[in-house]
Amino acid sequence: MADRYRIERQLGRGGMATVYLAHDLAHHRPVALKVLNPELAAMVGRDRFLREIRIAARLDHPNILPLLDSGIAGELPWYSMPFVDAESLRERLARTGRLPLAEVLGIGRQVAAALDYAHAAGVVHRDIKPGNILLSGERAWIADFGIARMAAGDRDSPITSGSLVVGTPYYMSPEQARGGAPIDGRSDVYSLGCVLYEMLAGQPPFTGATREAILARHAVDPVPPVATVRPEVGRAADGVLRKALAKSPGDRFATAGAVVAELEALTRPFAPR
Repeated sequence: MADRYRIERQLGRGGMATVYLAHDLAHHRPVALKVLNPELAAMVGRDRFLREIRIAARLDHPNILPLLDSGIAGELPWYSMPFVDAESLRERLARTGRLPLAEVLGIGRQVAAALDYAHAAGVVHRDIKPGNILLSGERAWIADFGIARMAAGDRDSPITSGSLVVGTPYYMSPEQARGGAPIDGRSDVYSLGCVLYEMLAGQPPFTGATREAILARHAVDPVPPVATVRPEVGRAADGVLRKALAKSPGDRFATAGAVVAELEALTRPFAPR
């Protein structure tokens, strides 16, 4: 790839990809270059990878980090995104713990609006979590649209392949954890509910010692009222979380746009007078 990118340094490595800061030689700009790990590359296949990336690359929304380019280097698929000077929501939570309610509502509205747009375009993220939400000032971006969709394929599975995990247990909807059938945008709504809960309570709604224990709690345990650890949140916000985190997709918000409307209603008391 030396004729297209100059690798500056490694930014991070996860179960799905290794991320590098690179300089785009043709356009003279910094990019985040993601190279898929061999396990995922073997699962996805070259043609499917490029097809899924083309689908995700059509997304054009101010709160979605766009895909710039993609290809195959040797046997490993890769794609590039703009490099933004931002921290992930995971880093923000690690640094500050629970977030103020007004900040939670602002981040939640932006993420829900981006999901609503993507779902209307036929794309489900399948891995909404704090690590895939980037923050700079008051702006939020969703990253990695397409990669979870590629890993899951047409039918979702919670199983692993070596070190590869499809989905993240703390934020995985019950139907995604069960696997065996296609899922829709309501699964992302559930994952967003988990993220909203963590921003308010300081931890995800369901935790456990093992992946299996966490997934079992998603399937059967009632949602712990966030007001027990954050009394100032209020009943209205707690109701939004309970509906987003309903076990059955049919009991959740039908669309991410409906979540936007609810969060906007909760935001009005914080608006400047």
